[in-house]
Amino acid sequence: MERYFDTELDELKKSVAEMGTLSSNAIARSIEALKTRSADLAARVIDDDRDVDRLELVIDDKCIDLIARFQPMAKDLRFITTGMKINAELERIADLAVDIAERTIEIVGKPLLKPLVDIPKMTAVAQRMIGMAIESFVNEDADLARKVLLVEPEANELRDAIQRELIDDYMAKDCATVPRAVQLLLVARFLERICDHATNIAEEVIYMVQAKVVRHHRREPDEG
Repeated sequence: MERYFDTELDELKKSVAEMGTLSSNAIARSIEALKTRSADLAARVIDDDRDVDRLELVIDDKCIDLIARFQPMAKDLRFITTGMKINAELERIADLAVDIAERTIEIVGKPLLKPLVDIPKMTAVAQRMIGMAIESFVNEDADLARKVLLVEPEANELRDAIQRELIDDYMAKDCATVPRAVQLLLVARFLERICDHATNIAEEVIYMVQAKVVRHHRREPDEG
């Protein structure tokens, strides 16, 4: 029975990892749609979100079933409940990719305001955080999860740079740019929230592995 339970947990890991891949790919395609100003690609991101929603339900049902059948305790219970929480975070990440796609559709027919530089950089940071967070869950690696927390300031710096440029160099100087600039500001905000969700996943992994809550106080007193 124990061996069968371990197999079920491995399947849960694979499903969560698949959810992570779908969510990360959705981000990449939504930003590619923005860069190329492709309404068709943006529409596919929106349509494909149904696959993410279906997998979310499958994973939730799986977690509930495992708890009901095996009544796990301690670390196994933390693993399953963490899987459920990560599943929800990834679904929200995919929803934010849809939000980016919708913003893209809004500006497809308008002249490009500026070359996209920091937004793709921020996207790469977000994808890196998601990848590290999911890997930390699969490998039950709290040290890797803590590294995710250290990447978040990089995303915040890029967000600030995007906001400064759009507001100071465009919106403040030419009010005609405001509608397009606002859409890009929203994209930066969505990417920031994606990074926040990746951070949440990492925090959940740390709790899963070490039974230690780091949310709201990530820096320990002896860390300076």
